Amino acid sequence: MSHVFEVFFDGECPLCRREINFLQRLDVRRRVRFTDIAAQNFDGAGTGKSYSELMEVIHGRLPDGTLITGVETFRQLYTALGFGPLVALSRLPGIRHALELAYRVFAKNRLRLSGRCIKDAQGNCSVAV
Repeated sequence: MSHVFEVFFDGECPLCRREINFLQRLDVRRRVRFTDIAAQNFDGAGTGKSYSELMEVIHGRLPDGTLITGVETFRQLYTALGFGPLVALSRLPGIRHALELAYRVFAKNRLRLSGRCIKDAQGNCSVAV
């Protein structure tokens, strides 16, 4: 069975790693390709995105090569794992907006929450490349 979805994740983020480990255990049919952007051998050239862009929000790649970001990445990931009915609920207007907002807040603060924030001169949080 070939992969139906690829997810790009930060393997050095403890919160992210915990979620990905859980999802990998659920992927018994091996329908998802889990790609760690923090791995030494990762080459993002095929994504058309810089390392910084990939670090800002979670990215996924559909089988046709289309890149997606944010909550839609989680929807596609969970659909590939067989949770389509749950994913359908995440598209309802009130739930959809709450999830989008919650993810934006998380993504903006992910480095700080995981203890990996290095502030630049403007006070922006980043990680060393």
